[in-house]
Amino acid sequence: MTRTPDSIDASIGPHSFATGEDGLVRVLDFDGNPLADATVPDLTDEELVGIYRDMRTARRFDERAISLQRQGRIGTYASLAGQEGSQVGSTYALAEEDWLFYQYREHGVLFAREFPPEHLAYWMGYESGNAALADANVFPLNIGVGAHIPHAVGWAMGADYRGDDGLAVAHFGDGSTSEGDFHEALNFAGVFDAPAVFVCHNNGWAISIPTEEQTAAESFAAKAEAYGFEGIRVDGMDPLASYAVTKAAADLARDPPEGRLRPTLIETVEYRYGAHTTADDPSVYRDSAAVEQWRERDPIDRLEAFLLDTGRLDEEAIDAIEQAADDQVAEIIDVAESEKPDPEQMFADAYADAPSEIDRQREELIDAIDRHGKDAFERE
Repeated sequence: MTRTPDSIDASIGPHSFATGEDGLVRVLDFDGNPLADATVPDLTDEELVGIYRDMRTARRFDERAISLQRQGRIGTYASLAGQEGSQVGSTYALAEEDWLFYQYREHGVLFAREFPPEHLAYWMGYESGNAALADANVFPLNIGVGAHIPHAVGWAMGADYRGDDGLAVAHFGDGSTSEGDFHEALNFAGVFDAPAVFVCHNNGWAISIPTEEQTAAESFAAKAEAYGFEGIRVDGMDPLASYAVTKAAADLARDPPEGRLRPTLIETVEYRYGAHTTADDPSVYRDSAAVEQWRERDPIDRLEAFLLDTGRLDEEAIDAIEQAADDQVAEIIDVAESEKPDPEQMFADAYADAPSEIDRQREELIDAIDRHGKDAFERE
């Protein structure tokens, strides 16, 4: 059928949504105005401003993290700029007991969960930074593309068996849909009716592979049909639409109507402003003019315009949020850089029972440190 702007033709369970002519669920237009047929989510003023604040803080963290990597103070880093709306908006739709599984770019979900300041140390090579995520109900960061999706389904199935209320919410990029882990996990989720929500971030590129070369399917959301549950596409640069769709998916996972399976696959259509990682040069494979076109849909600008227009925000409040973001990110960096290296940690966690050869190497290193001193093994 021919879609008209603001038509109601997308749904999750009993929830229906307005879509534009591109078929994406959308609440705000590109200038931050609510669409005529769209329903603004029932969020308090505090929650709406909170989404804006967390997006601004995530963007500031992103800027500082890239700078830190260029200075050699952290390792390779994956930028989130442009994807704050889907990350923060979707996380606000969840309950505290819901567990998050993310790939390596969705740092925004952590700011919606009160970013553990110790986590940045992970990007400096300290596994303690990964362990800190558990306090925010986030599983350890998984660098393997798509490898965390089966873990999310396994956790969701376990929660169902135990009778727990929590959901598993897995974030991943569109490149993950070409991995066997994605298909195996979604098949299990459908067969065992797992309480899970899958958020596929379609940012246009899987490193240098464009969307049209990643799949011959009509969309990534359409892949859900093969596993027996629903898929939906949303404007991922619209934080309110991202919230609304995720809230509906979470409601379905908790309390499905008769005849509906609990999982949902959400495809958030957005754009990655920067490089795939700080080891990538996107100018080799894409046109900078396209980046600027997508920046006109910026999720932070759109929500800011809406909040200003509805009187929930003013310039003084924006200045205060910017300063608070600077302060929070500075504190995160200070905490991470206060971490002290412990060479023995290189040998921890790889084996439940370390082989004798690993024990020998560990003892050899510790003996060398004792003989030569720590300074001989450290660099500025």
